[in-house]
Amino acid sequence: MKKIEDLNLLNKVVIIRVDFNVPLDKNLKITDDLRIKESLKTIKYCQDKNCKIILLSHLGKVKTKEDLETKSLKPIAKRLGELLKQDILFIPKTRGLEIEETIKKMQPKDILLLENTRFEDLNGKLESNCDEELSKYWASLGDVFINDAFGTCHRNHASNVGISKYIKEAGLGFLVLKEIENLNMLINNPEKPFVLILGGAKITDKIKTIENLVKKADTILIGGAMAYTFLKAKNLEIGQSLVDEDSLTYAKEMLKKHKNIILPIDHIIAKTTDSKEYKITDTILKDYMGLDIGPKTIELFEKYLKNARTIFWNGPMGYYENEQYQTGTKELGKFISNLNTNSIVGGGDTATCMIKMGYKDKFKHISTGGGASLEYLEGKRLPGIN
Repeated sequence: MKKIEDLNLLNKVVIIRVDFNVPLDKNLKITDDLRIKESLKTIKYCQDKNCKIILLSHLGKVKTKEDLETKSLKPIAKRLGELLKQDILFIPKTRGLEIEETIKKMQPKDILLLENTRFEDLNGKLESNCDEELSKYWASLGDVFINDAFGTCHRNHASNVGISKYIKEAGLGFLVLKEIENLNMLINNPEKPFVLILGGAKITDKIKTIENLVKKADTILIGGAMAYTFLKAKNLEIGQSLVDEDSLTYAKEMLKKHKNIILPIDHIIAKTTDSKEYKITDTILKDYMGLDIGPKTIELFEKYLKNARTIFWNGPMGYYENEQYQTGTKELGKFISNLNTNSIVGGGDTATCMIKMGYKDKFKHISTGGGASLEYLEGKRLPGIN
């Protein structure tokens, strides 16, 4: 595995695949710039080597021409310039003469950001299908390629796997290396006791990750909508709560095999997700749905967490889209943030929650890649790293 520090970068034109897939509000303002900030170490390192820097990133899924208006990287170029305190060259194109001429005129330390790589998906999914011609074109723009976009390492795209095939030298950036180091710790040698916290809605997407980690975990705490599938598997009343029906059999098998699974003992329930009226109960009423873990469950989970030496958390504890049902997620975040432990958040919604709630610097590591982290923890070989 070639690392950024192994590469011959001095005075080179360096292509960096970054992950600027950040959330934007309806006014196209960035609401969370963590992924941009996490890319700065690699960018600055290349500037110190007197490189001309070309940045590639996707932003969301691009399926229609209307997406071209809302998925441009222009706001990201502005924010990156603010963070680096320099002008960023931005060309709202993914290839062409303007890009090539701009690269020729660039000075060492200059940064050029190209337009959303997935704009190429409008013409036969050329980016997502790792089109050979597109891969060769992007590779032709530089001397060295650095993949620093962990969030897309599980994707076989032209802008990561494709470029690396057709360029002389390629390696991994600091962000990807940090992700690998922290996730390897979970897979290979988690310090005990190791507590696994699982939430969110779907079990199906996480089955292989769960299988790989439960053998190592001392305790598995399950909240969020995932908990209602497990509670239903125990034949308990869950009312109108969300259930992953496809995973009921799996949940039953898990409960038989693993006696260290801890489920909620009380719930915050309401009739709808946007209801302002709610109840806190030990059992879920038939015409209600569970939307968050209750205070007794928070206390129970904290009992297992307080002595943990390693914690991995993936998935919110409640319907976090409604602030009223964020209490479980907030309280566990606050509790873990005060522990002296190896605490890792597995990207996605949980990472967003922790950052918004002000706990970004309180965890040992918050992953920038939801799907990529889960697939890595399954033990899969990720194409963007290979």
